[in-house]
Amino acid sequence: QVQLVESGGGLVQAGDSLRLSCAASGRTFSSYSLGWFRQAPGKEREFVAAITWNGHSTYYADSVKGRFTISRDNANNTMFLQMNSLKPEDTAVYYCAARTTYPNYDVYSYPYWGQGTQVTVSS
Repeated sequence: QVQLVESGGGLVQAGDSLRLSCAASGRTFSSYSLGWFRQAPGKEREFVAAITWNGHSTYYADSVKGRFTISRDNANNTMFLQMNSLKPEDTAVYYCAARTTYPNYDVYSYPYWGQGTQVTVSS
């Protein structure tokens, strides 16, 4: 089992950057595929990005491709989401999630979740 804690959210203006972190506990962190999801008010939780256990493959939602970068540091049990050129429509609570098999886009297939961090982008 793995416990996840997100940090790095905040209030920024359109065009700014933020880097989110997801710190994990547990000695088997490197065996998990990881993902970032987000949920805006009144909307369903949606996929943002995912990364394989070794960091060799990454996946992005079309809405963030070219602006966001997912990465991980297995030595320090941490995952990151670098968000550039932020837009007001990126405003949401961002969650990190983990699963033991290959990453995918399905929010319901991830059994482990953090508590979320708020990102607000003003226009």
